[in-house]
Amino acid sequence: MRYLKLLLVFALFAIAVSAPRPVKAQCAVCTVNVETNAKNGGTQANGLNKGIMYLLAAPYLAVAAIGFLWYKKYKRKDVKLKIHSEKLNLN
Repeated sequence: MRYLKLLLVFALFAIAVSAPRPVKAQCAVCTVNVETNAKNGGTQANGLNKGIMYLLAAPYLAVAAIGFLWYKKYKRKDVKLKIHSEKLNLN
């Protein structure tokens, strides 16, 4: 059953990657504004693309920093985990 789930996930991923479609992820006002500016020789589209890349990179950097700190904290050999031997009641 596990292999079937793994195969299904892999198949869905392969379909998603192998058949990309162009999408328009901007609102209509932004699209018209950038297209008009690009036709007139402006560079507003470059600024918009750089802003999108900046917003895209911020969450990845935050997760990477948290992961690095977590790795550094638990990498030490003298860390003792205090695990209670009591039963957990999940009500």
